[in-house]
Amino acid sequence: GRESGVKVTTMHIENEIKLDFKDVLIRPKRSTLKSRSEVSLERTFTFKNSGKVWTGVPIIAANMDTTGTFDMAKVFAKHKMLVCMSKHILVEEWVDFCTKHPECVDFVAVSSGTSEKDWVRLQEIVSKTPVDKICIDVANGYSQHFVDYVRKVRAAYPTHVILAGNVVTGEMTEELLLSGADIIKVGIGPGSVCTTRKQTGVGYPQLSAVIETSDAAHGLRVLSCRFKVLGSC
Repeated sequence: GRESGVKVTTMHIENEIKLDFKDVLIRPKRSTLKSRSEVSLERTFTFKNSGKVWTGVPIIAANMDTTGTFDMAKVFAKHKMLVCMSKHILVEEWVDFCTKHPECVDFVAVSSGTSEKDWVRLQEIVSKTPVDKICIDVANGYSQHFVDYVRKVRAAYPTHVILAGNVVTGEMTEELLLSGADIIKVGIGPGSVCTTRKQTGVGYPQLSAVIETSDAAHGLRVLSCRFKVLGSC
């Protein structure tokens, strides 16, 4: 409704049960495998918007200062897992790392916020390194500005793999995928060190978020939401 020309949003309370990972266990099933060491997690993905084909283990270290590091990338690359690098890594450090460790390039992503300064930095890193994965990261991806930035990056880099988030619901997952993202970064609020929930009261239990966003992605014939992001809020 409207009051004095101002749009009023009606409050809605969701009564459905929402689950976090701590709320469930995995039910065991019979297997022909003799040991867990026989399990291979490696998969091949063809990304919806970039068209890139990537083979590896779908586990990603988030771009937090303590996890999005080059030391982490060296270890993860040995296991064919991805690391989204911290936003605070200098251009010169990126160039040096890619020159000295070319075997890791396929398993790292340059991270960017959505400010003009972030855009300038992103362009410089991409122009000076062979990195073809970009992580567009904000604490809360529910803004038109964020969607517009994803579109901007996709227009500039049509063949780069784009990760975008954070979101927790199906409709925003669809919006980002249709705007050019290949991988959706899921999670707002449930992390033990996340300040978003404490400061703003915004959040969503992580397991329910993963289920709902994955369902939306699969509806668009996208499999990339099955990636597991480590260290995310």
